[in-house]
Amino acid sequence: WTSTAFPMLTGTLVTAAGFLPVGFAKSSSGEYAGGIFWVVGIALIASWFVAVLFTPYLGLKLLPELKKKKNVEHDPDAIYQTRIYRALRSVIDLALRRRKTVVAATIFMFLASIAGFGLVQQQFFPTSTRTELFFEMRLPEGTAIGVTEATAKKAEQLIGNDPDVASYTTYVGAGAPRFWLGLNPELPNANFAQIVIVAKDLDGRERLKARLEKAIADGALTQARARVDRFVFGPPVGFPVQFRVIGPDPLKVRAIAEDVRKVMAENHKLIDPHLDWNEQVKSIRLDIDQDRARALGLTPQEVAQTLQTLVSGYTITQYREGIERIGVVARAIPSERLDLDRLPALTIATRNGVAVPLSQVAKLSYEFEEPILWRRNRDLVLTVRSDVIDGVQAPDVSNEVAPKLKSIKDALPYGYRIETGGSIEESVKANVALVAVFPVMIIAMLVLLMIQLQSFSRLALVVVTAPLGLIGATGALLISNRPFGFVALLGLIALAGMIMRNTVILVDQIDRDIAEGHARYRAIIDATIRRARPVTLTALAAILGMIPLSRSVFWGPMAITIMGGLLVATILTLLVVPALYALWFRVTKDEPAGAGRSNHPEVADGAVKHARMAA
Repeated sequence: WTSTAFPMLTGTLVTAAGFLPVGFAKSSSGEYAGGIFWVVGIALIASWFVAVLFTPYLGLKLLPELKKKKNVEHDPDAIYQTRIYRALRSVIDLALRRRKTVVAATIFMFLASIAGFGLVQQQFFPTSTRTELFFEMRLPEGTAIGVTEATAKKAEQLIGNDPDVASYTTYVGAGAPRFWLGLNPELPNANFAQIVIVAKDLDGRERLKARLEKAIADGALTQARARVDRFVFGPPVGFPVQFRVIGPDPLKVRAIAEDVRKVMAENHKLIDPHLDWNEQVKSIRLDIDQDRARALGLTPQEVAQTLQTLVSGYTITQYREGIERIGVVARAIPSERLDLDRLPALTIATRNGVAVPLSQVAKLSYEFEEPILWRRNRDLVLTVRSDVIDGVQAPDVSNEVAPKLKSIKDALPYGYRIETGGSIEESVKANVALVAVFPVMIIAMLVLLMIQLQSFSRLALVVVTAPLGLIGATGALLISNRPFGFVALLGLIALAGMIMRNTVILVDQIDRDIAEGHARYRAIIDATIRRARPVTLTALAAILGMIPLSRSVFWGPMAITIMGGLLVATILTLLVVPALYALWFRVTKDEPAGAGRSNHPEVADGAVKHARMAA
């Protein structure tokens, strides 16, 4: 309690402060994972109370009295005279004598880890472990909803008797409702159908997905663009690889998007690159002869209202049936309004009651037009999108395609541009939201450390050690072939807090030993020896505690990041921090005791009083 409670509290709060960005990030990722900050923060603070109050009480009641052990009463350091501690003392002494070499080697390893980090797979959020599959069908634009329904029924025959299917639900003309936070519902569209399939287990989900994709590749649904997709953890992204073509002219945008699609199709890691609005729909254009219409006493508005009544119907009144009000709609009989050949013969009544065929006042032409024009920030946008094959990460594939679009981007006319969307864009949004809160996190950490250390030099020493966890994290991710994503980033931030906590406790112990009158060189070695076992055991406990999470799809990258980073950082804490402390404060081996100043005046005052009493 007297020696470790306060530095442990500082380290605990620093670790909790590392999760501040995700707790207050103004983004969909913050909404998805923001609860981590509150859970971890409350758990850490509660664990501190257990560590400094309940654990000492248990130690007092359960542990044997050390005074009964031989030589301990006269030499409290006798327990540190074992073979292992003597070997560790020799290694630390060597690190202090070769301090520049140790620090230089650490810097080299850190730079190597930064370079090696470029080889780590990049990821936003991993694929979910839910058993649902989404079987989507997109027919050509303008397809009648009856044709879409018939296609959906044909797709149901592919899964109806599958042994791995627990249940399925079909939606025609729209997507499923948002029954999960990570689901982005499809907007109503007559040419879209979706079947939500619930598999019996994860293995069954993968078998079912493989069978459906093989059936589609063999031509089971040639009339539709079919897609079999899984849930993905995190905020909804849609298609993982997307490139947006933006410009004022739809035809020019379509031509540029087609060039982008061809470049994407050359990458074998992409599946069926396509445009989000592509096919034009058939339309009937009505050009009114204004002179004839005026001669007959007709206006364009009257022609439009009459056609609306004949073709689509016009509500002329309502009647009640119980508590329901039902509209009465007047329109032409099906043989007249559904036969395009009879459309010119539809009659329009003039103001004097004369019936005039539509062909007398208007010219009908059959054309193609854009079914929908998507806009983003009021700019016309056409998105080229694609799925990726299993075993690769969408951000990595996007980064492979982006350089190959340079020639297209260089040839773009004024007012046109290409933007990257999909997983990369959502990842950038999440990181920008985190960076916006980083100043608050840094200030909180620095304030906590300054309260504990009360020295700018020691503060800088502690902060410098924070990034060293990247050395082990990069190696662990590469060895395990796990991707680095949003959750792994949280683990890296937490790892920095853990490293600073251990450094704070070690530096605090060094300062206390110096304040008690030890020579600085000896104080560094003795303090490191004294803190070696608790630092190592807490690190091993954390590493062992992460083993169950390491197999998790969602938490696995974070667990691997913490395990690898903490393992290497613990070794560096026991070797590099003493060497860095000696180099930082110019500690020499032959300097006398009391040459350094203490950062703990209350300890120094106690040492002076003790010396006076002894005198």
